[in-house]
Amino acid sequence: MIYIAPSILAADYAALGDDVRKVAGADLLHVDIMDGHFVPNLSFGPDVTRAVDGVTEQFLDMHLMIEQPERWFETYAAAGGDRLVFHVEATADHLAAARQIRELGVQAGFALKPGTPLEPYLDGLDNFAEVMVMSVEPGFGGQKFMPEVLGKVLTLRQHIDERGLDTLIGIDGGIGAATIAQAAAAGVDAFVAGSAVFGADSPAEAVENLRRLATEARATVGRVGEP
Repeated sequence: MIYIAPSILAADYAALGDDVRKVAGADLLHVDIMDGHFVPNLSFGPDVTRAVDGVTEQFLDMHLMIEQPERWFETYAAAGGDRLVFHVEATADHLAAARQIRELGVQAGFALKPGTPLEPYLDGLDNFAEVMVMSVEPGFGGQKFMPEVLGKVLTLRQHIDERGLDTLIGIDGGIGAATIAQAAAAGVDAFVAGSAVFGADSPAEAVENLRRLATEARATVGRVGEP
């Protein structure tokens, strides 16, 4: 399946509840958590996460761009996060972090910066519900898509399919109508889109258009993933 995940980092913060409702037809909501240390920017915290969870039934995909993420897993799970995606660059033991998350009753995922090699993390894929491939440097919205990261997607797709895993491949950064097809053709399942959704005249229509483009691209190459 194809999952479109609007990033509320690109929403109107003064009308966040209204913007969340505008994308009620999206498959997931992407919530970026930044601490000003792991990345040079600050964004949302647990209170905003809890408020968003209070106005939607949608699945909250939490992207933890923070140092020492293990200290915050319980907090963000309690705030309504359904999947906690941490950066492998921020933890010494990504498998232990995954166990800690799953013990909280939520899904675990990990993210990789564009320059971080994938190979050291392939053996433990069965511990994760999602691998998020960053197609921009984490920390700021509105950056240009980096197509060179699609090599990681192809490798992930091969390993996941050959091993019969249900791990989703996500991509985050620069996704819009001009880039989503190439990412989908490489094997991405879940697409984070910020300004391409909330910057559109109709966010709901933007979600549907992105889903259509990704679905068509995956069907063309015969790689329709399962959730």
